[in-house]
Amino acid sequence: MTIQSLLSALVDIPAPSGHEHSLRSFVQSMIQPHADYLGVDALGNLIARKGEKSKSGRRIMLAAHLDQIGLIVSHIDEQGFVRFTTLGGVPVHRFVGMRVRFLNGHCGVIALEREVETKERAPKVEKFFIDVGAEDRKNVPVRIGDVAVFDSGFREVGRRILAPALDDRIGVALLIDHLCNAPTGPNEVYYVFTVQEEVGTRGAGPAAFGIDPEIGLAVDVTLAGDTPHAGVRNRVRLGGGPAIKVKDAGMISDPAVVDWMTRIAEEARIPHQFELLEGGTTDARAIQVAGPGVHSGALSIPTRYLHTPSEMIDMHDVEQAQRFLGLLCQSNFQA
Repeated sequence: MTIQSLLSALVDIPAPSGHEHSLRSFVQSMIQPHADYLGVDALGNLIARKGEKSKSGRRIMLAAHLDQIGLIVSHIDEQGFVRFTTLGGVPVHRFVGMRVRFLNGHCGVIALEREVETKERAPKVEKFFIDVGAEDRKNVPVRIGDVAVFDSGFREVGRRILAPALDDRIGVALLIDHLCNAPTGPNEVYYVFTVQEEVGTRGAGPAAFGIDPEIGLAVDVTLAGDTPHAGVRNRVRLGGGPAIKVKDAGMISDPAVVDWMTRIAEEARIPHQFELLEGGTTDARAIQVAGPGVHSGALSIPTRYLHTPSEMIDMHDVEQAQRFLGLLCQSNFQA
């Protein structure tokens, strides 16, 4: 299976934070024949292990999160309009006209109260509602507590991919690809498909506590700063290669990890960039402070239009990230 076809299958399975079970089952079925160990912890993290640590090797934890941003029903009014709140950092100003799909299969469209639409420049989430096509409250096909995700498809646009939930289905795809296809080296590698990253990196910390890794790497996305007047100082661009995280809003990468990743990329002539993200963080933050602390960093895929139904990545960056991840897991790390 190509990385594109794998990614297409992954983005089609809804997995909002706290409801990752369907995607976890899909990933588990794919990696089971290739893992030396496979298990699910109490929080729902899927943990696989491959290889054994040699005398010069390390115990490496790779983390990619299963969950995506979403919406959860908070109230249904007498006219059958569904009120909601968010799961994760959903950009409220982009809501109007977005289609959503509930986990029970029913769909709807997000709209804004008319009076607010004409008067308020940045309305609050409680001013929006989901129209599910119901005539009144009795005919609404969803209940309080039901969750939904953005409903848009997977598209290839030249060398680029346009889809919802590339944050972080691309990381999940890279971990699956590496576990299933890469040879074992001197390191013992744990592949952790984490839960609830979008609501506070909740899954990665307990998983790291149990694994006690010597090195932790999140494989995730980063905001590309290459669109017109982007207004961000993260000068990462699509097509420029995967990014080595230096810092984000939640953590400072271990300088030894940054140096190690940089050396491997330079020796292999892998095009790469350096990420300094002003807002947001990844599972690397939770891994870094687990137990007695972990040498941590992140391998990031540049992405445009984060947390929208139309996130965009470049396959050149993905292919180079495949190479990069393989070389990192084969190499020796010295703190």
